Amino acid sequence: MIENIRSGSADEKLLAAYDNVINGIRAAVRDAGREENEVSLVAAVKYADAREINLLHKERGLSDIGENRVQTLIEHWESLEDRENFRVHFIGSLQTNKVKYIIDKVCLIHSLDSLSLASEIERQAAKRGITAEVLVEINSGRETSKGGVMPEDAEDFCLRLAEYPHIKLRGFMTMAPKCEKFDEYLNYFQETYQLVLDIWTEKLHNICKPVLSMGMSDSYAAAIAAGATYVRVGSSIFGKPAPAVKNGTEGIIQ
Repeated sequence: MIENIRSGSADEKLLAAYDNVINGIRAAVRDAGREENEVSLVAAVKYADAREINLLHKERGLSDIGENRVQTLIEHWESLEDRENFRVHFIGSLQTNKVKYIIDKVCLIHSLDSLSLASEIERQAAKRGITAEVLVEINSGRETSKGGVMPEDAEDFCLRLAEYPHIKLRGFMTMAPKCEKFDEYLNYFQETYQLVLDIWTEKLHNICKPVLSMGMSDSYAAAIAAGATYVRVGSSIFGKPAPAVKNGTEGIIQ
């Protein structure tokens, strides 16, 4: 038990925010008519420090954390107090020259979106004698500013992954475009769910259900309704960083 958690302290607020997200996930699961064990939280720790991660692990049993950046992953990795009981997911865009730094630290790469990245994951996994578990990222909104395989290319891409013996495809990830309403998010997630289910069962001939990583702080309820098995929530737990200020101008660093 972490000592000296005072009423109104930052620690208490963090724990309350985490509890609120967990309760929100449970409510969304109930509303969707699903079982609680079908959906897991991956806490996106892009803006968290190691102390906050360790606190949530000790006080609330947090075990799955999602890293967006390789450098931050390495910094957190060195400070995890119960490392063997964490599952570290890589959820951000991954450059090929950074694969070697994380390949033996993560349980799942959520953002495989190119054959060049697959080739490097294969090479680094083979060097270490391990099998890398991955999700194919689907660009469900066809947004040029985001990574991911276009929906119409997803089938061929998945079939090509059979060429890599040290890669195991576990499922799919998507990031929906920013929406204003629950139903708008739901449409994107449902379309992605149907696409990946068709590929998984009809083309890859898998009989187990795929892992489906969908939904973030503003959209996890819709993602759960559409069939997500992982939701990636960060800002609702850890908050957002304050806008950068320099020379009296917010949001601009010169």
